[in-house]
Amino acid sequence: MPALNDLYRKYKDRAEFYIVYIQEAHPVDAWQMDVNVKEGALLATTKTLEDRTKAADTCVIKLGLELPALADTPDDFAEPAYTGWPDRLFVVHKNGRIAFKSAAGPFGFKPEDVETTLKGLLAEGDTHRAANTEGQRRGDEAERDLPQS
Repeated sequence: MPALNDLYRKYKDRAEFYIVYIQEAHPVDAWQMDVNVKEGALLATTKTLEDRTKAADTCVIKLGLELPALADTPDDFAEPAYTGWPDRLFVVHKNGRIAFKSAAGPFGFKPEDVETTLKGLLAEGDTHRAANTEGQRRGDEAERDLPQS
């Protein structure tokens, strides 16, 4: 994920970046893949926020990501709200509306599209947050506003 790290380094002083870790993509107790065994990425389905946070930390380390990570709740609040499966990139405007939503990854994972959006918003003097979601769970494909807390 060097391109994502490059974006983070380039824009982190003008935009907030987060990895939002959702449900484990290939847990050992569900849909384990050979590549996960080969790479030592052996995680079980998380049942607590503490377990999910540990899984998020493991993901960030294994993928060599420099961005800070947040973990979705065990009841998977964020994933269906953002349709993050299997992974997506977002730019969220400071007003809470989604300014950019990528196609589903891995083929829709194009950091250059995030940069184009960031450049446009920054040229307008706006600040915003960029987020990436990782995971393995299908969600509703409808565009949505950010959940407000």
